[in-house]
Amino acid sequence: MKADQVRTYIVERFPDLMVAENFGDIFFIYDPHGDLPPKRQMPFATIVVGDTYDSTSALATDGAFRLNIGLTKDTYLSLFGPVPTIRDENGVYATDYDYTVRDQLMPHPIYAGQHWACVVAPGVETFEALTPLLAEAYGFAARKDANWRARGRSGATGDNSGAVDGDPESR
Repeated sequence: MKADQVRTYIVERFPDLMVAENFGDIFFIYDPHGDLPPKRQMPFATIVVGDTYDSTSALATDGAFRLNIGLTKDTYLSLFGPVPTIRDENGVYATDYDYTVRDQLMPHPIYAGQHWACVVAPGVETFEALTPLLAEAYGFAARKDANWRARGRSGATGDNSGAVDGDPESR
């Protein structure tokens, strides 16, 4: 698959998104009212197309990209077991995964501690297998937004701290 196909799937499948771009990378943020303060703009998925932020996945090759998905704690643990805790000198989590391998779901090299997973250059079958994870990540983002708004916090009037008050699955 190509990055633009993944982008199209996410934008067409999940409503109420703010899609932000930086250096060609794409950030999918649940924002149904278009009023989230910057500190609340946490994406539930991203597409990274280059080595701007890290070179761990060797994305400098033509057409390479990495799909990153923010999982719930329970889903992350069921897929990968305990969250890694040891990092190398570049901040990359030490795991048994080769972060350059394509078309394989694995913990995110930098954000596994926040329950993120990734896949470099997913093929069609792998992407189709990931769609429930994208749906779950979107649903989790929607629940966090609803909880935040139910506590009387909105972009126009609320607390801009960015904390996910008391959420046991918070990333």
